[in-house]
Amino acid sequence: MVESAPVTVAIVRSRIEAELAVGLLRSQGLRAAFIADDVGGLEPQLQQSGVRVLVAAEDEAAARRILADVDDDGS
Repeated sequence: MVESAPVTVAIVRSRIEAELAVGLLRSQGLRAAFIADDVGGLEPQLQQSGVRVLVAAEDEAAARRILADVDDDGS
């Protein structure tokens, strides 16, 4: 099986938000991760451009639906 390149499904304000989003996506059986340019959390001020939440390309549509459902619930 050939792995596809990950795609960004959200850009959030902090590492904590990214961890929550990744946890939610993983709990739904999706492969998810995040990238934060903040020196491993030691320099949170470097997150000015946000933290990217990534999933496998084949999981993109499902991930976007899950994240949209959370946004629709006012969370």
